[in-house]
Amino acid sequence: MPLYGDVIVGVCILIGLLGIVVPVLPGTLVVVVAILLWAIVVGGWAWLIFAIAAVLIATSEVIKYVLAGRVMRRHEIPNRTVLVGAVVGIVGFFVIPVIGLFIGFIVGAMVSELIRTRSTAAAWRGTVGATKASAVTIGIELLGALLASGVWLAGAIAL
Repeated sequence: MPLYGDVIVGVCILIGLLGIVVPVLPGTLVVVVAILLWAIVVGGWAWLIFAIAAVLIATSEVIKYVLAGRVMRRHEIPNRTVLVGAVVGIVGFFVIPVIGLFIGFIVGAMVSELIRTRSTAAAWRGTVGATKASAVTIGIELLGALLASGVWLAGAIAL
């Protein structure tokens, strides 16, 4: 593949990584598709690179849900709290670009927990737990995508 092709794939991977941190794009999917398209064009050993990257990302996705579930169970947080936080966060993203996502998540989770627990202190503890669970998922997903990106970069340099 010519250098400009590798640069385009690299930019797509970077966009995917940013999409993981600021969940507007399906970041992990963008990373996997970029590496897949690279493997299709390059062929040969590039398929092994893609397979390794796909396994790393799939593994991180499984770990992400297992650990987030543990955090939520430890704090006794229902899935509804995270769902409400995510929906309000998405709305917040359009009201206050970028930071509205985080503010909206916290507000949505807090309101959901306040309705459920009827206690401000308990609602805040639940909101903090939901935020920790979300941070865990983002961190693990980002780590998996970064490892996959590193594998791709090593493969792109070697091939």
